[in-house]
Amino acid sequence: MAKKSEITVRDVTIKTMTQNGMDYICITDIAKQKNSNDPNGVIANWIRNRNTVEFLGIWETIHNPCFNPIEFEGFRKEAGLNAFTLSPTRWILATKAIGIISQAGRNGGTYAQTDIAFEFASWISVEFRLYLVKEFQRLKADEQKLLGWTAKRELSKINYRIHTDAIKSHLIPEEVTKEQANIIYAEEADVLNVAMFGMTAKQWREANPDLKGNIRDYATINELICLSNMENINAVLINDGIPQGERLIKLNRIAIQQMQVLEASSGRNLLK
Repeated sequence: MAKKSEITVRDVTIKTMTQNGMDYICITDIAKQKNSNDPNGVIANWIRNRNTVEFLGIWETIHNPCFNPIEFEGFRKEAGLNAFTLSPTRWILATKAIGIISQAGRNGGTYAQTDIAFEFASWISVEFRLYLVKEFQRLKADEQKLLGWTAKRELSKINYRIHTDAIKSHLIPEEVTKEQANIIYAEEADVLNVAMFGMTAKQWREANPDLKGNIRDYATINELICLSNMENINAVLINDGIPQGERLIKLNRIAIQQMQVLEASSGRNLLK
């Protein structure tokens, strides 16, 4: 399934998507820079150009093992003739191209792989291409940051399960109500919160009434890494039968030490 997004280039909204591990940009949106009333006509004029046909053929030859070179040669021989016409759909069907995708519907349009989209943008306006490249790079950088944060958040959730299993095995008596068990889980979660943030979940909510979620939703990547490590360590301490008060002191010392290391490492760009 394609993952779609948008970027804004000089007040123009341009759709993007990722499909089969490949990034595409909507050249229909780009074409509106030249003719907002007939962007498909702009694309048709571009794709029938001999230089364009050769560029598309070379790109497909490099990236597409299913590309049909015979059909490509036919188009290349005709390109440049006054009677020659070509559409994205015809190009895709005849050559089995993957560099261009044509989608119908209200949010559809013609999408091109980034190399091809940037080439098309240059044909429209070299200046616009430069802005397009800059905004697309910013989008991918933001996606990578989000991916890194999400991965570390998921790691924290996994270690949380290890933590709660240790609590269930060693701190919760066999005959307690669900409500009583939840109190014990919350208390142990707050052991980590106090060790890491210096406050309980309730204290954070009272201090931040306008924020949604919980204290950990607003943690930095380094704090999440530290919390993940502390959950494992606390599980070990619980298994060893160490009282809660002693564990809190140990965990706070560990949090301070690890955060110093992580923050120093971040300054050296070791954390990605």
